[in-house]
Amino acid sequence: MPAPDPWRSAFEYKYGAPVGGLLGIGFASHPESGHDLVMVVSHDGHGLFDAVTGEKIARDRDPDPEDSTPDAVADLTCPGLGPIAGSRVHIAGLFGGGLHTTTADGWTLEAVTPAWPNDRVLLSVDGGLPHSGPYGEQWWHIFHSTYSELRAFGFSPSGETIAVATSSDVSLWTRRSEHSNGNVTQR
Repeated sequence: MPAPDPWRSAFEYKYGAPVGGLLGIGFASHPESGHDLVMVVSHDGHGLFDAVTGEKIARDRDPDPEDSTPDAVADLTCPGLGPIAGSRVHIAGLFGGGLHTTTADGWTLEAVTPAWPNDRVLLSVDGGLPHSGPYGEQWWHIFHSTYSELRAFGFSPSGETIAVATSSDVSLWTRRSEHSNGNVTQR
């Protein structure tokens, strides 16, 4: 089921953006636009997506081997690239770490596995647990991983982006318009 208003997919592809050998993802903020950025770490390097537009804005196919994967350092970070070069980004995924599962205004994410090994990601509103109210009104099944292993899922620190990463792709939903000043519609 599609995510409810005010959420919209950042990508035109049904399964998000393909990223073969995805290891993990992390969030940063664009220093100029304020958009949430999603850094993707894979066996083939690092990529950076604008979570509002879905645009891939930076790519490093050959990162320094010393910190090309988050497990190489104690704090599970990788060096930023593009507009966030010079910073480090915490990465959640295959090697551990985690992303926010709630927002300040009550949205909640949960992963469930009723038919192992196929994970599902559920979104709920008003801080309630998924499945506690009517399906399609208080909770939504927004992602079903039937073809790849779930690596990470969560909200950006701003609460404006939802990211779901599997071993083969990343899916993003945003509730920020491309031209907003950073304010989001509170539900």
